[in-house]
Amino acid sequence: MRLGIISALADEQQGLVEAMEGPSRLVHGQREYFVGRLWKIDAVCVLSRIGKVAAAMTATTLVEKFRVTHIVFTGVAGAGDKSIRVGDIVVAESLVQHDMDASPLFPRFEVPLTGQTHFLGDHHLGQQLVTAAQWFLDHGLEDAISETERNVFSLAQPRVHHGLVASGDQFMNDKARLAQLNDDLPGLVAVEMEGAAVAQVCHELGVPCAVIRAISDNANENAATDFMRFVKSVAAQYAFHIVRRFCYQIGQPSIDSADT
Repeated sequence: MRLGIISALADEQQGLVEAMEGPSRLVHGQREYFVGRLWKIDAVCVLSRIGKVAAAMTATTLVEKFRVTHIVFTGVAGAGDKSIRVGDIVVAESLVQHDMDASPLFPRFEVPLTGQTHFLGDHHLGQQLVTAAQWFLDHGLEDAISETERNVFSLAQPRVHHGLVASGDQFMNDKARLAQLNDDLPGLVAVEMEGAAVAQVCHELGVPCAVIRAISDNANENAATDFMRFVKSVAAQYAFHIVRRFCYQIGQPSIDSADT
């Protein structure tokens, strides 16, 4: 396995490059790729920047130039419906581009000439991330996130969700728009700006991928409030500890739940 790890923002990947054994830095397409080993797993870390095109280009480069065999995208997202709370974790079961509409030539949400509206995340990778995320919430949350930050963001009992993630080139901060998406896309758990593009690339190139997101906001008019504070103090810690646990699991399948 060679694992590609993508995030849109630097703070979403804080600490991962520093944790690499013998990292080397390569610049390609105006992006920095860090190649090394993360907790015994051969890995490449990169920041895609924001948006579907940026994410698609980065995922393609990871596969074609850096020969990664699996991709994980980690970062933040807005809640997809009222049952999802700030601090919850979402692992994508499937992904759709909510701003894709080539109708009447093709059905709404269908990516033209693919015959697909939804792209599946890899089931095995997804289940591994769900397990790692749940372990973190059960055993690592209080040590990783200060009491002050847990209180600020009301991180009382965060949960892990596995479901539909919608991606689009817009920061979602309109509750009416979100309500319409809920009507149009039943089972929606999160909205963000990159995941479905990565999933399409991985589908077309035959590479397993998974998308995991920390819920930073409720995708309404208050979505931008304390967004970067959440990314730095909460989401960065989520990503680091969950990726670490994930690497332990895939590197040592028999790992005991008490191990760290």
